[in-house]
Amino acid sequence: MKIQSLLILSAILFIVSCSKAPVRENIDFEQWGKYWFQGKAEISSFDLKQYRYGEERQGEAVLIFVTEDFSRKKQVKLDNPDDAGKDKIGVLKMNQTRDFVTGIYPYHMMLSAFTPTKEKSQGLKFTSSVQEWCGQSFSQINLSGTNSYSGKLNSYFEKEGDASISVTGLAEDDLWNLIRISPSEIPLGGVSIFPSLFYQRFSHQELAAEEAFIRIQDISTDRKQLELTYSSGVRVLKIDFEKNFPFEILAWEEIQTKSDGSKEITLAKRKAVKVLDYWKRNKVEDEFLRDELKLKY
Repeated sequence: MKIQSLLILSAILFIVSCSKAPVRENIDFEQWGKYWFQGKAEISSFDLKQYRYGEERQGEAVLIFVTEDFSRKKQVKLDNPDDAGKDKIGVLKMNQTRDFVTGIYPYHMMLSAFTPTKEKSQGLKFTSSVQEWCGQSFSQINLSGTNSYSGKLNSYFEKEGDASISVTGLAEDDLWNLIRISPSEIPLGGVSIFPSLFYQRFSHQELAAEEAFIRIQDISTDRKQLELTYSSGVRVLKIDFEKNFPFEILAWEEIQTKSDGSKEITLAKRKAVKVLDYWKRNKVEDEFLRDELKLKY
């Protein structure tokens, strides 16, 4: 009976150990925590040259990175994380905004990505919204299984309006958070990946995975560059970031090749960065911080 009991206990321990989510590797969690768990967000502003309707537009982009307690089941920020138990999972959230003008009317865009920090997992959720004078659209996809996402697109266009989305593969929008968490976690070489939700809105194409190639190389003594090249040859994404922790993002470039061989190149270069609890800085007297971040929009 003793042997049988030990065997049962061993089996239970084996099952429990196998069910635990793998932990991200090559991360100094003490160093990581001192930067990301100080109760503040990192805000970076960028000069933006955004191509739209075949022309280059001057604008501004902002990246906001902050850690949050997330619900595994609902995939939303927890209101009471201390009471959530095993439903709680730590994520790094990126909010990316882009503002520019096309002729008489403005574009306001926002992309959000939520990626587990300690557990080795794909991003849990991605959303994007685009507002301009013609109307607005909103997309959301959630991790629904191993390597697969499902969600919805709500758009003012008849062809696209209120459509379901299903896609399998790595999310391009996950790469930004993976750079900040640990660049060594990014798969290199050939990958199956689907493009940014921003690109999907601009191209009005169905969201679908494509074979692509990822490489990371040194481009200076203190800077690395991630380069994502899609096999179709239509799209290339380059993200420049600091070689050392906390791997701050310094610039990015998106190259789109048109059917006639011409290229549209969107560029963003950082102009300022601050770490602060921006959600508490909502008074008129706090507006000087916008000047320090060199924000125009």
